[in-house]
Amino acid sequence: MTRTKRGYIARRRRTKVRSFVSSSLGAHSRLTRTISQHKIRALDSAHRDRDRQKINFRRLWITRINAVIRERGVSYSYSRLIHDLYKRQLLLNRKILAQIAISNRNLISIISNGIVKQVDWKESAGII
Repeated sequence: MTRTKRGYIARRRRTKVRSFVSSSLGAHSRLTRTISQHKIRALDSAHRDRDRQKINFRRLWITRINAVIRERGVSYSYSRLIHDLYKRQLLLNRKILAQIAISNRNLISIISNGIVKQVDWKESAGII
């Protein structure tokens, strides 16, 4: 029986997978089976951590806004600010509020004081 030479398809596939994990160390960059396991784990971690990153940034923004608000007025809190913003239909997201809080702390206090005065005025007048 004559010898059959295999094609280059499998080698090309393995080379493509190997280029994905070329920065890994040891067997994770040399052995095909280990490379495929490493790739699956890396892609899974990347997918999970993209979601975690969104959660972590939102938590950071909330912390920054709350710190600036509590620094300006002791009786006022983050949750009340957000509640009053929605009541006044001012749709500022937390990312923008956090950037304002970092760059210009006086502006956050002006916004919060203006909202509190207008909301309190409406509540006392019985409009809401």
